Amino acid sequence: MFLNLLKIMEKVQLDIDKEGHGHFYIDENNEEVAKMIIGIYDKELTVYHTEVLPKAEGKGLAKTLLNAMVSYARENDLKVIALCPYVFAQFKRHPDEYKDIWKNRPE
Repeated sequence: MFLNLLKIMEKVQLDIDKEGHGHFYIDENNEEVAKMIIGIYDKELTVYHTEVLPKAEGKGLAKTLLNAMVSYARENDLKVIALCPYVFAQFKRHPDEYKDIWKNRPE
């Protein structure tokens, strides 16, 4: 299972334009099966939405996108604004794991 997770992590790609709008995504057989819509402005990364196609559910793809986004934020010294319900729920469920990057953490 660990090797499968590594293969999926290698598949995560980031497409971002010069204005800072973009998404992390996973392709399978030339089809985008999971994506996380983001925006980057100054030193903040805002996550708007995470989506996995029904046929790809249950494979941990949303969590894989989350891990890729968190790694990217840490590598680029960005604070995350979690507007996406999935990301917000994960941050809230594991606040210590994300406290270094979570900007809109409820007090």
